[in-house]
Amino acid sequence: MNEKRGDSLMRLSVKQGSALGVLCALRSGLLTPTLEKNMPFASLEDAFNAVLEKAEAGDAFCQYTVGNMYFWWDFVRVFGKGRDAFPSQEVYNEYLKENILKCEPWFKRAFEGGMWLAGNNLRNFYLEGEKNLIPARPELAEGIFGRGAELGYPVHQRFLAEHLDKAGDHEGAFKWYKASAEGGEVSARFHVAKSCELGQGTEKDIQKAVEWYEKFLEDGMNTAGCNRLGRILYEGTGGVEPDYGRAFQLLLYAWNDDNTWGADCLGQMLYYGRGTEQDYVKARQVLEKADRTKREVQYCLGCIYAEGLGTAEDIPKGVALLQNAGSYAPAKEELLKFKKTLFGKWVRRKSPKS
Repeated sequence: MNEKRGDSLMRLSVKQGSALGVLCALRSGLLTPTLEKNMPFASLEDAFNAVLEKAEAGDAFCQYTVGNMYFWWDFVRVFGKGRDAFPSQEVYNEYLKENILKCEPWFKRAFEGGMWLAGNNLRNFYLEGEKNLIPARPELAEGIFGRGAELGYPVHQRFLAEHLDKAGDHEGAFKWYKASAEGGEVSARFHVAKSCELGQGTEKDIQKAVEWYEKFLEDGMNTAGCNRLGRILYEGTGGVEPDYGRAFQLLLYAWNDDNTWGADCLGQMLYYGRGTEQDYVKARQVLEKADRTKREVQYCLGCIYAEGLGTAEDIPKGVALLQNAGSYAPAKEELLKFKKTLFGKWVRRKSPKS
């Protein structure tokens, strides 16, 4: 559903007498004076009381909505009591503090009752407090994502996994990434795939990595996923058969998105004509931005310049690149085609063995 359609339905819910619609429209900035006048409630407080009744009866979304009303200060408008209603700023501040603090128990109830978003707001409340009114309590925020993970919230399982990953607990991270992915959190699928690919926190399994990367990309193309899956399919490692056509499409997507991580593989495909037509001009453009520590990159670029493939011949530059490829056998063989003159200039040999 697009945003415009969603806003239209929210306004309609207000007109048709949804108390939740009223409070959600207020929170979203959609409750204009005209719309408020047309709602079938005598006041915003009446709408709030209707939601409060359901919240007290155990409805998690209503509990979350009530919590938000206090968390975001919407109670000021709902109850119609601004600064002018109080004899001093100090008294007003006490009123604000008293009401803002009410968000905490409501967020807790909603969080435990199935609303993971309530956990996010509760965590933010603990981390930030309220300037000049309520001090931050970061120590209380630490366990929110862990509790959300235990409650089965895929988003919090991913958050917890990321925290464990950064702390170096890769096994714990993989456990929660996998739970999150199986619960429908798309981004967690990438981390499961990468863990299987690298053997980080779990047994290395390239075939499973491919399966998870494919699942990750089912929800839409993604540069990181395309790069990593494209490299596997190009190199054909871990029992996975090479698929040059698919690899080229994936790596090209990432390249077109200005990501050069897989440029070494993409450049080689263009150089050799694997999965696409051979194109030395494009291969050079791609390989120039690839990781130069890759000996294959040095070799292909070396050949392009030394042989003048799709560009002007530049033997000295090509030889230097081929030498940078070190002990790479094809590069050593290619170097046999060239020699240095007495004057230190690299030239082509008349025959490979002369």
